[in-house]
Amino acid sequence: MTTSPPTKPRNDDPRVVTEPDLPLLGRLNSRGFRLLMAADAIVIIVSLLLPWGIRQMLPVRLHDALGLASAAQPLRAYVIGYSLVVALHFISFYFSGLYEREQRLGNRPALPRIVSMATGAILLVALAQLFTGVNIVPRANLLLVPLFVSLGLAGNRRISRDLRRRREGAPRVLLVGAPDDVNLASSHIDEVPGDIARIVGTAAGVNGLDALQRETRATDVLIVTSSLLDKAYPEPLATLERRGVNVLLRIAAQDTLLGLSGVREVAGLPFVVLGRSTLPPSRARYKRTMELLELVVTLPIWLSLTMFVALFVFVAAGRPVLFWQERVGQEGRLFRMVKFRTMRVDAEADGPVWARVGDDRVTRLGRLLRSTHLDELPQFFNVLRREMSLIGPRPERPVFVRLLGRAIPYFDRRHLVRPGVTGWAVVRFGYSDSIRDKWIIHEHDLYYLKHRSVLLDLEIAARTVLVMLERRGQ
Repeated sequence: MTTSPPTKPRNDDPRVVTEPDLPLLGRLNSRGFRLLMAADAIVIIVSLLLPWGIRQMLPVRLHDALGLASAAQPLRAYVIGYSLVVALHFISFYFSGLYEREQRLGNRPALPRIVSMATGAILLVALAQLFTGVNIVPRANLLLVPLFVSLGLAGNRRISRDLRRRREGAPRVLLVGAPDDVNLASSHIDEVPGDIARIVGTAAGVNGLDALQRETRATDVLIVTSSLLDKAYPEPLATLERRGVNVLLRIAAQDTLLGLSGVREVAGLPFVVLGRSTLPPSRARYKRTMELLELVVTLPIWLSLTMFVALFVFVAAGRPVLFWQERVGQEGRLFRMVKFRTMRVDAEADGPVWARVGDDRVTRLGRLLRSTHLDELPQFFNVLRREMSLIGPRPERPVFVRLLGRAIPYFDRRHLVRPGVTGWAVVRFGYSDSIRDKWIIHEHDLYYLKHRSVLLDLEIAARTVLVMLERRGQ
């Protein structure tokens, strides 16, 4: 371990420069492109060609004996086919988070994830060849390609880490916590062979931590006393995250028995990564891409149903057909959520109140629409406008956000993601008309933020259909 004294604040902190001030590679990196992608592309292409080269070196008589013979394809077919295979690998790697910027402390081995993604990609290639009958990648090569790809990509990441360490030096660490905890963490770092980190400062608490980080130019903050977590959220955690500083919280040994999935090891001590964001950018883009794809595929169904319900509302209840209401979205931004009108026009003449069971403000047609959730159909347009997501916490009105924010701890965490047309709380609990019920809904929303995944979203979608068919909406 090496220690360096705090340095004076710098105005050229690389974590806070604006995009026009960045070099070309920096601007590309800020938009999601990394030089590592080019190196990976070379590895994938070589991995596709290498088995073919090995086969050419084998005696011809072994081709038939080992089942290596395959029909030749036109050059154009190989160019198009191999390009699609490379693209498929990149899509798999990108949306699995393989190109997210790695944390230097407590980073996990990349090889297991690379192997699973490479195997999944080549299985999709095999299925495509099975159904099309065109073997661009010979069947015998399908076993070797993921092996070569996995080893090559793991090697690229090893080289990338070494180059980054030479360029940036050892991680610059701030230790935050009680003196005994700080001394324990410092001794553990000191005992690890090699210069894994450079301690640039210590602090007994989180007050003034953002200023201390800027002064010392720390790249990582280790909070070694777990009781400081409540004081670190939302500030200074949000500020540190915007600067690109990694923040980790040390947990007790017994906490690892709780099934925490994100436990990292730093100098022999267990840590979890802290961050306001609950989903890496690549996963968020994947979720958005899949939502747009689902909306496009189901466009004839939901658009026709929306038009039919609109006509039904117009005939049965008159104008206005649509009801617009201000809601709080991602990062606290306000937007106008739209739905079919289900209440009388003067429903809120006495001010905003929560809808309740048996609410006499709801029209007869409105009860049908609300029980089947068909009144939410126009919110698909909010999804297209990037104001909402198909699945997520339901958005609240500003007046209720202020009320619930004072009554429920961490209520604002729901605003880390786009609100949803449906969500885990909707299918597990339903709607609510009291602060007590909002507590329960908040617990369901926190569960979703912690565990959200493709499989959980599919389960919520399936449960939503069941709720609609059983008319369990309010």
